[in-house]
Amino acid sequence: MCTILLSTTLRNLWLLVLPTFGGPLPLMMPRAAQVADSSIVHIGFGWLILFIVAILVAVWVIATLRTRRKDIRKVAYMMDALEDGELNFRFQDKNKFNRTLNRIRTIFEKQRQQHEQDSWTKLIRVLTHEIMNTVSPIASLSDALSKSMDETGHSELDVKAGLDTISDSSKNLIKFVETYRELSGVARPVKKAIDLQDLMDKVIGLDKELLAARDAHCSYVAETEDLIIYADEGQISQIFINLIKNALQAGAKHISITAMLNREDETVIRVANDGEPIPVASQEQIFVPFFTTKKEGSGIGLSLARQIMRQHNGSIDLVKSDVNETVFELRFR
Repeated sequence: MCTILLSTTLRNLWLLVLPTFGGPLPLMMPRAAQVADSSIVHIGFGWLILFIVAILVAVWVIATLRTRRKDIRKVAYMMDALEDGELNFRFQDKNKFNRTLNRIRTIFEKQRQQHEQDSWTKLIRVLTHEIMNTVSPIASLSDALSKSMDETGHSELDVKAGLDTISDSSKNLIKFVETYRELSGVARPVKKAIDLQDLMDKVIGLDKELLAARDAHCSYVAETEDLIIYADEGQISQIFINLIKNALQAGAKHISITAMLNREDETVIRVANDGEPIPVASQEQIFVPFFTTKKEGSGIGLSLARQIMRQHNGSIDLVKSDVNETVFELRFR
């Protein structure tokens, strides 16, 4: 059938084109035959045009689908890179879509640079504050003791007390440097499968005496059964111990830990307490190294916790802190 249609179409096309080259249509053909042949020519030519258009449309659709699949792979690659914090990629500027992706990457890069600059500014401010608070007494006491001594070496000031103060300040400075070394030298996590219920039982058991001394209570509730996380047990335990300790220092009497699996298959753990809220002005700085609102605080607990969570491809954030409760959220991906 297709062969007959094709041969008929070609014949009719030839009859249609022949007059343009000076070849007249056959005069011997009856008028009715000529009309029939003319109709066949128009019908065949229409089918040919339709066939060509269909092929062009099919080619366009296939090319578009292939391009879209490539675009989807590019977006997936970019999202994975952004989640991992890697921005060392760039697509060829050969089309508008690639240029748009590169523009998004540039925006993220600028935001990260700004964030890093702000973090360094905050860190330098805290370091300067801590070092100056320790070094200033040493300098002033040394100068005062030196000026108070006469030629025979006697001084009107209590030399022993001054030297003791200098010694204490020096030790505090050494402790500060050791704390900084601890923060910057977090060991690579040794991950294994951990049953969350067992982990929480151990953590609460370790803090049992501390909770009893403050007349406080800590509970754990799993909203999703049989939760397992792949993590370093020692490092993650330290995070929860520090969060409980911070809550008790804030005067909390009830500490609740809840865990669940969200729609993105992330294990989400919330640690809530009813202690004194974190001041609003300090909430954005609590994860900055050495920043603390406590007189005897080292200021590395939450910074260390965030660093550990990042090494576990997770996160820790302050969700809220008001007169009702303070809530920290940990996410394991």
